[in-house]
Amino acid sequence: MTIWEMLAVFVAGISAGTINTIVGSGTLITFPVLLATGLPPVTATVSNALGLIPGSISGAIGYRAELAGQRDRILRLSVAALIGGFTGATLLLLLPSSAFETIVPVLVTLALVLVIIQPRLAAAVQARRERTGTSASANGGPLLLAGILCASVYGGYFTAAQGIIYLSLMGMLVDDSMQRLNAAKNVLAAVVNSVAALFFLFVADFDWTAVVLIAVGSALGGQLGAKVGRRLPPTALRALVVLVGVVAIVQLLVRKYG
Repeated sequence: MTIWEMLAVFVAGISAGTINTIVGSGTLITFPVLLATGLPPVTATVSNALGLIPGSISGAIGYRAELAGQRDRILRLSVAALIGGFTGATLLLLLPSSAFETIVPVLVTLALVLVIIQPRLAAAVQARRERTGTSASANGGPLLLAGILCASVYGGYFTAAQGIIYLSLMGMLVDDSMQRLNAAKNVLAAVVNSVAALFFLFVADFDWTAVVLIAVGSALGGQLGAKVGRRLPPTALRALVVLVGVVAIVQLLVRKYG
């Protein structure tokens, strides 16, 4: 890499760490930059996955106050995230990149719809529970577990917008604040990135310059994202999720059809 390419990757890492902590989809920043430096797609993907681990951990630390009382929920969902992330990483090496390109924009679109209508659906579900005398599951039940598993398969494969899918699933199935769910999302993303990167260490080639630059940048961005994200009211956070998601969909479609 030239010095300017290294600077671009470092800045992309900061931006990705920031946006991943607040919403997700930071890979849509780092991945094109890595490709622009001349890295092959698979090398760019695996280097990006390893480099973003410090950012995910940094973001989770920044949200540590919101993680209080979520240990059981996170442990349960982390098992699904671990299995899904490992499966997705395996698929990256076995399947052509076109395998996920068609379904990903559809998944992100559905996730955004759920984020938008989540307040009304949550109110309707709560009203139904009051009528039937039932209560919400603290962990989201089997449906959330299955959803996190499937989302983590995708996350281990590519990672872009997995945070948005996590937030939409938890927002629908768990009765908790957006900020606390966002904190849980950061931990799950760290689990998926870590298990995928550890798998890649044994079977794929990394560009270690890119890994280090993204790692340092994303760690700084994780702290910045936590400071910004924790100050956002629920409506603003939801609006930012939708905005980033729309940008993600457009970029994914441009990559496929452009």
